[in-house]
Amino acid sequence: MTYVVEPHPLGALTLPTGQLAAFDPGVTDEEEEPFSVRLAPGAYQVTAWVAVLEKEDREWQRRVAALQLVVRDEPVVSWELALIDSDEPDQLEEGEFFGYGVDTGTGAFADLSVSRILAGWDSDDFEEAFDPDEFPEAPVPGHVDEVVDEDSGANLIMVESGWGDGYYPTYLGRTGSGEVACFVTDFLVVP
Repeated sequence: MTYVVEPHPLGALTLPTGQLAAFDPGVTDEEEEPFSVRLAPGAYQVTAWVAVLEKEDREWQRRVAALQLVVRDEPVVSWELALIDSDEPDQLEEGEFFGYGVDTGTGAFADLSVSRILAGWDSDDFEEAFDPDEFPEAPVPGHVDEVVDEDSGANLIMVESGWGDGYYPTYLGRTGSGEVACFVTDFLVVP
């Protein structure tokens, strides 16, 4: 089996508060926290990195390997784990990471305000807005871009999470001058 990883632009994510959060939108709650590094309110481009798995020289399946939010379109020279305020990095053992749990097979980026809105929804509200039977398989499995707060324009960009349910880290990439270039959730598809 071979992997070919393709970038697929998904459009702009609107962050009215600049508080970026990564989470499973099907199980979010009022306790969701944004990343400690805040962004300027605005719109940021999101790209899905899709691993096309091939067997016998033909496409076998597609898995979203990573979800990237671009802050600056500049080269990344260093990576660090994206943390929330309650994370304690000195508690991590070698090879461990902080991240978010996925129980509905999807991961997303959104403004924290979107997470708060979704936390008030019941499962029927969620399934009505995000019907899994309507999720696309190609080119980006499970891609949904939905405005959740009409007043602010805050939207949710969601994709299927790698192999499905699990626990996934998000990393922060920095430029040579130390500025934030991007956030990338690794769905642990590509070894």
